[in-house]
Order: sequence, then structure tokens, then C-alpha cells
Amino acid sequence: MARRRAARGRDVSGVVALDKPKGMSSSAAVQDAKRLFRARKVGHTGSLDPLATGVLPLCFGAATRFSQFLLDSDKRYVAEVRLGVSTDSGDADGSVLVERPVGRLARRAVERALGSFRGEIEQVPSMFSAIKHHGQPLYKLARQGVEVERKARPITVYSNEIVAFEGDRLTLDVHCSKGTYVRCIVHELGEMLGCGAHVTDLRRTMAGPFGEDDLVTFDALRKADAEHRLDALLQPVSSTVRQWPAVTLTDHTAYYLRQGQPVIVPHAPTAGWVRLCEASARWQSSDADGENGQNGERRDEGTSGSGRFLGVGEILDDGRVAPRRLIPDRS
Repeated sequence: MARRRAARGRDVSGVVALDKPKGMSSSAAVQDAKRLFRARKVGHTGSLDPLATGVLPLCFGAATRFSQFLLDSDKRYVAEVRLGVSTDSGDADGSVLVERPVGRLARRAVERALGSFRGEIEQVPSMFSAIKHHGQPLYKLARQGVEVERKARPITVYSNEIVAFEGDRLTLDVHCSKGTYVRCIVHELGEMLGCGAHVTDLRRTMAGPFGEDDLVTFDALRKADAEHRLDALLQPVSSTVRQWPAVTLTDHTAYYLRQGQPVIVPHAPTAGWVRLCEASARWQSSDADGENGQNGERRDEGTSGSGRFLGVGEILDDGRVAPRRLIPDRS
């Protein structure tokens, strides 16, 4: 019988809200961070194009159990747009398709056109995207000159506002649901205006609960690594869902919840998702696994209590709290 290979890397858990640099792919950013932390398990929570910068949450260890909630979360972007030039990819990395005069384009006309891209809409993904067709990323097919039919996908654009507009330069702030391609919005906006447009710069300013104030650069990570304080830059596993209300459990209710049973918790919210925290004295008196959250079971300060972060739950119709995703108990 063949021996199982030992897992490589440290068992470290937590989240880094990386400020992804321009020119780097999201997968390359993950690999660089994994090497820096010498981590066993790490993944990102929604790709950013190489052209784009900004918020790219990286989940380590136990935090990967909750990465789907970040993948499903809303995003916010600031896009720098050039009017009058269309590219095949919808951004500055693509080849120019056509150039057209912008003319005396009024701000009011741009605002009116932007209104067509608000609310619940259907969007056809770009050929220059990571969506796969028969196992092949679309962008690889596009580079081979192959175009395939793509189905429109439902997205929600909560807002798209003009930040600045002068001549052929436009800056937009876009708040949208997951799966939204800002490049596609800009391309279609340009066609609606009759002059074409493409994204010259894109920055993600929000991904779920993480924003600009949470960002850590690779330079900061390298400096911290050299000073042997890298783990101090990890946010706790619970930060993946920190926008949700916290429910504090006693030892008794936590035990039954860990068995998969819904429990009654006084003063819990009446609906929705919640963070689950255990307020046991044994966790109050120690810091679970230390400040670096080796098991992701560090002390968690919530909106309605404190204690060890257990995972996430959902409020049932009868008011009980049902476990939905938990950190394995290693106590």
C-alpha cells in the first residue's frame, strides 16, 4: 500500500485582504502569498484581471471553508474609462478594434445611458474572461481567434456613478453583484453613446466586508516576514462574515449545534445568516490557538457577544439557529 504524502506547509488560518498589484494574475498572487506564509492551504475569493488592482481577499486554512460567502458577496470598483476607442477585450490590454470621435458629449447623456445598466440586468460575459468552455478558459480561445456563444447571465448593478468626466476621459464608481464584468458594461456604454469605450484602469475597492482600509500590500507582507511578524497581519477567520450579526452560545447549546441540531438562542435575530460564537469560560481564559489563529478558532468579538468563532448558521422559520458551516472541533 502506497504511503500518503505528508501535507506540506504550515497549518495557518486567517484572511489577508491583499492589495493586488497591476500586471499580476490572481492565481500568481495566491502562489506568492502561499510561499511567503509557507502555508498549506490558501485560495482567493474572486479573480481580478491582471490589469486590475485592489481588494483580493486571500483565505488561509480554516478560512477557506467560508470563502464561498466572499465569492458570493457584492463588489465595488472604480474604473478609468477612455471614450472613443473600442478594444476586443474591453480594456487596455486588448487590441484596438475601432476609433471614433467622441464629439461634444454631454455629461447628461452619459448619465442617461448609465441608467440602462442599473438594477437587475442580463450580461453576456466577455470572450476575454476566465469562464470555461469545455474545460478551456474563454480568454485562451479568444487569443486563438476562436469565439464561442456565451449565455447571458443575471447580474445586479446597485449603482454606477460618474466620479469625473472631462473630454474623452471618464471615471466610474460601480457597485455590483458577483460575476459582473465592468469591462462589458463600459464596452456597451460606449456603443450606446456611439463612440466606443474601454477600461484603462480598474480598481476593486470593496469585496464583501473588506475595503480599502483592510488592504495589505506585498511589500508590507515581505517586510513583516523579515521581521518575523507575518501572522500578525492575518485577520481572523470570522472576518469573512463579520458583517453578519453574532449569536453567542453557551457550552450546552454549542454542543448540540455541533451535532448538527438546530438550537434555541435567546435574543437571536429573527431571520438571515449569523456568526456563531461560543462563550465558554475555557475559551475566554485563553486565546484559542494564539493570535495567529492556527486552527481558525481564535477569540471573536461579535456585535452581540464574544467567544470562540464556531462557524455560521441560519435562522429557521421557527426561530431556531441551524448550523450551516462549522470549523471542525479540535478541542
